[in-house]
Amino acid sequence: MQSTDLMMEGFNLMLMGMGFVFAFLTLLVIATTLMSKIILRFSKPEPLATPNQRGAASLIKGQSPDLIAAISAAIHLHRQRK
Repeated sequence: MQSTDLMMEGFNLMLMGMGFVFAFLTLLVIATTLMSKIILRFSKPEPLATPNQRGAASLIKGQSPDLIAAISAAIHLHRQRK
């Protein structure tokens, strides 16, 4: 086998491999997009969380008031330094 035949065979194999990978990735993107559209169409939208008037303290239920005060003081000091 001559070197030119070997180079052409390698080139053909490279093109076929790259074409297969390109086709597979294109198919994968299309399938993922379709699945995403189907899921978004049939799923129920989640209710958005509304912030309470009490702020961050209302998010920490069951915690001691001393801990909440300490965390609030630390945040206040951190913001003052910046």
